[in-house]
Amino acid sequence: MSATVEKLEAPAAAGTAPAGKKVIVRIILGVAAVLALGAGINRWIWNQTHVTTDNAEVGGDVVPALARVSGYVATVNVDDNQMVKAGDPIVLLDDREQKAKLAQAEADYAGALAMAGQKGRPGQADAQLAAARAQVAQAEANATRAHSDADRYRTLSARNVVSKQQLDAAVAADEAAAAMLDAARKQVLASQAALLGADARLQAAKAMRDQAALTLSYTRIVAPISGVVARRNVKPGQYVQAGQSMLAVVPLDDLYVTANLKETEIEHVRIGDEVKIDVDAYPGHHVHGKVESFSPATGASFSLLPPDNATGNYTHVVQHIPVRVRLDPDAGKDRPLRRGMSVQVTITTRKG
Repeated sequence: MSATVEKLEAPAAAGTAPAGKKVIVRIILGVAAVLALGAGINRWIWNQTHVTTDNAEVGGDVVPALARVSGYVATVNVDDNQMVKAGDPIVLLDDREQKAKLAQAEADYAGALAMAGQKGRPGQADAQLAAARAQVAQAEANATRAHSDADRYRTLSARNVVSKQQLDAAVAADEAAAAMLDAARKQVLASQAALLGADARLQAAKAMRDQAALTLSYTRIVAPISGVVARRNVKPGQYVQAGQSMLAVVPLDDLYVTANLKETEIEHVRIGDEVKIDVDAYPGHHVHGKVESFSPATGASFSLLPPDNATGNYTHVVQHIPVRVRLDPDAGKDRPLRRGMSVQVTITTRKG
């Protein structure tokens, strides 16, 4: 009898086990659905006030050091990856030719200065003008006396007191004195013109001297900004042309981040919004900054072959707007940032 009861109860127990598992599975699925829904709602809420992209990188200026005059390189004072300060001499050119030209220009200036003079110290041209004016004064006196003599001789000749020969001599002396006076006056005009010319030559000589001094200073190439030397491609003895790039300087204290946001993502982004930046090189580490400015055009507009929708081959493509992020002053102090590093940017927007 007991064996029969056991056989009848066994199927019942076996039938309850699958029902219990189904309930547990349903509970798990329900909890998972609630969690997924909550995560989705939370993500939706988060997306309302945040914009994120991994299409971003660290940027920075690259300032080339250019040769401003042609010449042979005498000394190179820096190596790649070396820190320099603005104004440090980095390359020196052979300056002997420029020094010779400066010496010649200074000699020309000294000669022009001697001719034109300066404040409180008259030059040769002033002396020549003074001498010409003195000659005019003397010629005026001689002309006055000769003219008086000629008039007197005319009166005496009319009374037959002097001979005609004496009268002719007096008239000739009067005419000669008048001619001498005219020549002296013309000499004054010439001396005045020479004085003006001497002043002009002095200014030209001064300009040439200053230009020679400036050219000489160009043989000493200095760091344009403070930063790290990169792409050094100059060696001692090399001949460089004016305008040739010899190396570049990259400032490490003036870095920024360029985030390329989709045009559909910038609606609520404003200048001054807080930005969190995750650096790929330092997993788990992030720096902060603020939105500084927006590009005036999309990235595609600056490409070599920008799209032209007027050709008839129009394809609607979401464009990207470069957004510049200014890093906080302490960014990169413990983990150095370098130009070109990949980062992920998250912008906290002020929607509405």
